[in-house]
Amino acid sequence: MNLAKHLSDIEVSAKILRHAVPKMSELDIPVTPDNYSVWYEYFLGVNLDLNRTIDEYISKGVTFTAEINSELVKNYILEQSPEVIENVHVETQLVINNLLEKVTQMSSGTANLTETLSEFHQELKQTVDADVLLKLVNTLADEMGSVISDNKQMEASLNTMNEEVSSLKSEMENLSIVAQTDQLTSLFNRRAFEKEIESHMIHYKQDHSASCLLVVDIDHFKSFNDTHGHLVGDKVLAYVALALKKTVKGTDFVARYGGEEFVVLLPNTELNDALTVAELVRQKIANQKLSIGKEDKHSLGSITVSVGVSTLHNSDDRESYFIRADEALYRAKSSGRNCICSELAES
Repeated sequence: MNLAKHLSDIEVSAKILRHAVPKMSELDIPVTPDNYSVWYEYFLGVNLDLNRTIDEYISKGVTFTAEINSELVKNYILEQSPEVIENVHVETQLVINNLLEKVTQMSSGTANLTETLSEFHQELKQTVDADVLLKLVNTLADEMGSVISDNKQMEASLNTMNEEVSSLKSEMENLSIVAQTDQLTSLFNRRAFEKEIESHMIHYKQDHSASCLLVVDIDHFKSFNDTHGHLVGDKVLAYVALALKKTVKGTDFVARYGGEEFVVLLPNTELNDALTVAELVRQKIANQKLSIGKEDKHSLGSITVSVGVSTLHNSDDRESYFIRADEALYRAKSSGRNCICSELAES
């Protein structure tokens, strides 16, 4: 059992539980598994469309009836089911089966033509009778016509299937992108990060190159949501994501890990250089003043982040690598926020 990950998941789930259940009770929403999955996703903050819909319902004073609750589950939870990907796989298999069927038909027609030609050859050896020769030619013509017709049908089928395969390829590529992308920030998501760090660990063990990991957390993020609402919270998340994208370069990998937490993987980077990158991120975010409203603008002041930094060790697996950065982040939070801590030194 992966205890570190399990404890992390429990902590996140417990945090969401403390917010979700009271809110559901306030809105008279039964705490069923389906309903709770909606509000778990809402407080997790990874589904922008769901959050906007719920925020709009709340602002308009809409009653969360059984029908509305059911629609939320259907539109924002069930639609993300792996069955969507499974359907694409099924469609692909149907195209392949169709192609095999057409090839079999064509092979059968060609085999018939080959057999007829063989018989034709044997008959010609035995006789030169004009009537027999005419009959053989007519038979051969019929067989040739059948093969030509089959070939034309095969060509049309192949063209159709080519279009279907191209469409499926595009759909599967889009599904792959969506599966690895955070909806709100357009950064890679936690799933993509887990895949990337696995690959990174394999590469590191081969060449023992330097590597560092940043865990970035927005300071006092909950207050933005509580004071200004989730739409403002979304704006803050999008702003931090943009700052990270502009600061992180080359083969560096940035992702939204969950909630208000981001991760940055820095391959071929020593600890001092990683601390420099972390400081650039911290300054870039803190130096920008955010405001809301189009005409009557209201300042949100400075957004700040705390950053934990770890460097990859020979004995590390991905959990220990992440845990040390996360522990450094905790020390940065405890030190007053808007600062950087590493596993070895504080900045």
